[in-house]
Amino acid sequence: MLLAMEKNDIAQTQEPAPASIDTATGRAAEAELSSERVKHIFATIAKKYERFNAISSFGSYKLWLAGMMRQADIQPEDDVIDIAGGTGDVAFTVARAKRPAHIQCTDLVDEMLDVARAHRATGAGEGVPMDFEVVDAQEIPYGDESYDALTMAYGIRNMPKRQQALSEMYRVLKPGGSFTCLEFSTPPNRVWRGLYHFYLKHLIPFWGGLITGDKDGFVYLSKSIKAFPDQREFARMLEEAGFVDVQWKNYTGGIAAVHTARKPE
Repeated sequence: MLLAMEKNDIAQTQEPAPASIDTATGRAAEAELSSERVKHIFATIAKKYERFNAISSFGSYKLWLAGMMRQADIQPEDDVIDIAGGTGDVAFTVARAKRPAHIQCTDLVDEMLDVARAHRATGAGEGVPMDFEVVDAQEIPYGDESYDALTMAYGIRNMPKRQQALSEMYRVLKPGGSFTCLEFSTPPNRVWRGLYHFYLKHLIPFWGGLITGDKDGFVYLSKSIKAFPDQREFARMLEEAGFVDVQWKNYTGGIAAVHTARKPE
């Protein structure tokens, strides 16, 4: 069941969030620290990233993407922007499931987009018009109110200026535009959460090192997942950026969550 968040449920008195953080810890830090690290990690693992996702999630990531599509409000006439699109998983899933008019697939790392471009060349786009461009989501180079719908998976967690990024996403959406985000999250059950954190700390680096040879990169990724705000706090961040109708649905006991929201008309 979708959990609709009332404003008085998620608005809490809190210390102002730092403008930029170390995405591995959540503590204040210069943005360049995390941005350069993320570029290096994903440029290094780009060609093996999809294999890692499939093995480390035991195939669950496909179910999460399918759930994301069920929740995404994307119409055939829509122009869609996919943020942190990586190797194209979300963009190609949108193309198959929603058949929009156009998809702008963006990512910070060109090596990841090269993999997406290769998939597109073999027909993965299902004939849907699609473009690929290197974009820092914290400074989106497109005009105000340019897109009808925005999708993002596993992206906001790696952005050191998260609130700025969400404000940029809000800016490029048209009034009434939809926002759909799949991200790792926090299992509400304490026992399941403990098991999951053990998996993050020990097995994610193991699988990452085995598959890609970059164990240190996956130590970072496991830390960034644990440090990311829980479902309720991320919903609050979306509302702070101006989004309304903020909801979320948990998958695999809260290991992942899909947040949906809308820019007011």
